[in-house]
Amino acid sequence: MNHIKWVFVMYAVLAAASIMGIGVAIGLQSIAGIFGSIIALVLVMGFGFKTKAKMRANGEL
Repeated sequence: MNHIKWVFVMYAVLAAASIMGIGVAIGLQSIAGIFGSIIALVLVMGFGFKTKAKMRANGEL
């Protein structure tokens, strides 16, 4: 049985929250909120992929 990688769960929750933030910002018609949420999503996804590549290189995955 595989162990849960909690760091990836955290990245997934943060990415989902950023996507929800985009929807909320669209509903509020907030251009700053839309761009802020998109930037947050890109950063979270980038850190997630970077962490996965680092763990894969170290043989932890």
